[in-house]
Amino acid sequence: MEKHILVTGGAGYIGSHTCVQLLERGYQVTVLDNYCNSSPQALKRVEQIAEKKIEAIEGDIRNQALLEQVLRSKTYSGVIHFAGLKAVGESSEKPLEYYDNNVSGSLSLIRAMQSHGVKCMIFSSSATVYGDPKYLPLDEAHGLGPVNPYGRTKFMVEEMLRDLVASDSQWSVGLLRYFNPVGAHPSGLIGEDPRDVPNNLMPFISQVAVGRRQHLNVFGGDYDTPDGTGVRDYIHVDDLAKGHVLALETLIERARLLTVNLGTGAGCSVLEMLKAFETACGKPLSHQVQPRRPGDIATSFADCRLAEQELGFRAERTIRQMCEDTWRWQSNNQNGYS
Repeated sequence: MEKHILVTGGAGYIGSHTCVQLLERGYQVTVLDNYCNSSPQALKRVEQIAEKKIEAIEGDIRNQALLEQVLRSKTYSGVIHFAGLKAVGESSEKPLEYYDNNVSGSLSLIRAMQSHGVKCMIFSSSATVYGDPKYLPLDEAHGLGPVNPYGRTKFMVEEMLRDLVASDSQWSVGLLRYFNPVGAHPSGLIGEDPRDVPNNLMPFISQVAVGRRQHLNVFGGDYDTPDGTGVRDYIHVDDLAKGHVLALETLIERARLLTVNLGTGAGCSVLEMLKAFETACGKPLSHQVQPRRPGDIATSFADCRLAEQELGFRAERTIRQMCEDTWRWQSNNQNGYS
């Protein structure tokens, strides 16, 4: 019998790529998304890639009655929970929106799952829960101390889920701490499509490459790194999606709490990424070095050994592939899904 998975926020960047892999592995997929930072068009393209259908429901995870209705409608094996606001800077400007959406929304979802006996959740968390690194690479034993409202919302949901598993051993929960997702599906049909000014490096570079923006702002050129720019652990979105499917399959088999980093275990600087993208698009791209942003750190990258040990997960795609796939997506979809 096919397993049925509910994917909240499934039309978003990481959600859509994960839906492709779920469909390709024989799962039935229902997506619940309010499209506040995504497009229904993404799901149509997921269906095109996988050559299978998705049940798409427009709605908000804070709508308890809707969640109850969705979870009552069929037997789900698990939920992959992506739905949430995710811009670090915006979270400092609009903290209550982030706590309402990310924390209250997650609580509504967990309550509805509890009511209908669906006790397997994969949660989209973030390396921001670690705060400023005390040592590198960052492993799962590193202390937690998020430094912005976005990170604190992820930390709070993690705490909620840890307490839940401690209270009920039937729950099976995966806390997946992402580092920096980039790239796009190799078909060029789905990719990252931020609604406003991109908050992350790769979509900003790609928008410069297609002429939507004049130049890349590089925040900080005087860090203690090989070229003075910030170093981060970038992971291809398809590798990240694979991590979700492996976590789901591991946790469906045995109820427990699993907390793992998903990254590559290696750092790449802003200027290294820019150079790789210039190679991918075949032209030089303008950039300007700006002062450091408050709260930014010099270097962050993951220790990914636990994910390999527990899930058999290892990121496979290179920076070159990340740039080539992003360029294919952006050059074929200069205005994103619109």
